[in-house]
Amino acid sequence: MTVEDVLRETKAKVRATLPPSVDLTDVEFEGALLVIYTKHPEKFADMSDTVRHLAKILQKRIIIRPDPSVLQPIDESEKKIKSILPEDVELQNIYWEPDIGEVTIEVAKPGLAIGPGGSVLNEIKRAIGWTPKIQRAPPLPSKTVQEIRGYIRQMAEERKQFLRIVGRRLHRGTSTTQKPWVRMSALGAFREVGRSCSMLQTQDSKVLIDCGVKFNQDDPETPYIHTGEVLPFESIDAVVVTHAHLDHMGLVPLLFRLGFNGPIYCTPPTRDLMTLLQVDYLKVAAANGVRPPYTSDHIRQCIKQTITLNYGDTTDISPDVRLTLYNAGHILGSSVAHFHVGDGLYNVAWTGDIKYERTWLFNPAQNRFPRLEAVIMESTYGGAQDFQPSRKTASTGVKDIVERTLKKKGSVLFPVFAVGRSQEMMIVLEYLMRTEQIPKVPVYLDGMIWEATAIHTAYPEYLNNQLRAQIFQQGENPLLSDIFQRVDSYDKRQSIIDSTEPCVVLATSGMMTGGPVMEYLKAWAPDERHALVFCGFQADGTLGRRIQRGQRDLPVSEGPRPEQTRTVRINMDVDTVDGFSGHSDRRQLMNYIANMDPRPDRIFLGHGEESKCIELASALHRKFGAETRALMNLESVRFR
Repeated sequence: MTVEDVLRETKAKVRATLPPSVDLTDVEFEGALLVIYTKHPEKFADMSDTVRHLAKILQKRIIIRPDPSVLQPIDESEKKIKSILPEDVELQNIYWEPDIGEVTIEVAKPGLAIGPGGSVLNEIKRAIGWTPKIQRAPPLPSKTVQEIRGYIRQMAEERKQFLRIVGRRLHRGTSTTQKPWVRMSALGAFREVGRSCSMLQTQDSKVLIDCGVKFNQDDPETPYIHTGEVLPFESIDAVVVTHAHLDHMGLVPLLFRLGFNGPIYCTPPTRDLMTLLQVDYLKVAAANGVRPPYTSDHIRQCIKQTITLNYGDTTDISPDVRLTLYNAGHILGSSVAHFHVGDGLYNVAWTGDIKYERTWLFNPAQNRFPRLEAVIMESTYGGAQDFQPSRKTASTGVKDIVERTLKKKGSVLFPVFAVGRSQEMMIVLEYLMRTEQIPKVPVYLDGMIWEATAIHTAYPEYLNNQLRAQIFQQGENPLLSDIFQRVDSYDKRQSIIDSTEPCVVLATSGMMTGGPVMEYLKAWAPDERHALVFCGFQADGTLGRRIQRGQRDLPVSEGPRPEQTRTVRINMDVDTVDGFSGHSDRRQLMNYIANMDPRPDRIFLGHGEESKCIELASALHRKFGAETRALMNLESVRFR
């Protein structure tokens, strides 16, 4: 049966099930959704049981949308929304999504915008035809979020056509001529950290999980994507991005340059942070005179073809693979990707990077699933001696170092990743200064930290329970404290460097492979009053790792020629505060498996130095009796 036959049969079942009084204008597959268009969507308000019955018959998630002909023009609709909303809702933004007939209204006071029993919301819907959604406006406006939403609106018609193409590919049917099989291929970040990439493959589907870059002293390394398992790129059904760190998604736009033209699946904050970091990747490459692997056009294509999922949402991503994303506790929007293959044939999860502990920002990584036979898990801190102190101990370490440095009239420099560690450090510093455990001094945010923080404020529902309660119930958001100041220009940075007033600086990049942190280091390194404090993972080959291991002579380039390099002596204090990592330590990784329900029969280790992957695999096998393996790059495993 062809896709057109499937759609024709589906339309017939829809029309046969719904009452004749319902005016249907179209029924279409859009991605994994079955979308029913009608000129009278309000008639479906009392038909929820009928729609549920229809969804059960068709085994599809059904969405009811207004026919485009009943949608009022955007300009007129915006005026009507503003006239209907109470004046004191503090309207911030209105985002239109013509491809799905929805409008998102951002206000400071959502309760007033919804009205008693949804009265205001219903009045807006009747007046404009669009389906309105009310969201709390983020307290820090994010340029990235605004531009992404604007671009999606601009590409609305193209995006709708793309979703329909995806829908048809999902319904192309499965093979009946061979016995079903499931396997994975390790394409990057196995027995190493960096360039994360894996392929999940069946007789009918190919799904790529992550596609990151590995930074080292020489050229960046890419995953093994030019292999028989992957090629041709047009044959890949979907790409799943676990989270927005460059070692997991830095090369996703490259796939479009190579011929991939399918959907990308991730959470909404992952999409926004991914875009922010990919754009910065291009800027850094240009600044260093390096030819980037892709262009801004490929990033825009990435945005247009991303399908976002919230935690717990399940969707078909190929004819025989369903995806559900769960909280990974690592950074904002980070996910454990769970794949249900076939009709109960096999279930496997990729953890991505996980933190199995409640942090200052996030709840612990999820490890309860409906079904699970195998898991591919990270091993960054899987070594026998890899035990991290608690967050409380880490906070005390920060307090001691900052207090000691400020007493010497020095400043403290934290190399940080823009996403995750920056925001946790901000929360700790705000708490220590608010409770007067350390003196109150300016905390300068240099690099992409301010914009990344703004994206965090746009998605408070992804933060941990305690922080959400603090923000919504107590009206206190530690990320908005007046101690934080943005560094948004060269002159501002230079004034901080030249100032004799003590301060704290959070600056990217976290592994000191470039970025504004280097400007502070070059200026402050010779002065023993200052302190350099590492609070995140430093990969082998990076300047951060070399300084951690004792390198104290810093080569500084003053021009393109070798003779223009001088050496700066690092006399400032160099400290490391463990306990801030977004990765689980050895104990947490063991407990993650111990408490997993159901516990998998097979455990495959990656994303760690070779010794750590092997040690963790051995320990898990001894304790749980499961089949465990520390996979190597280019190795394939057959699940079924």
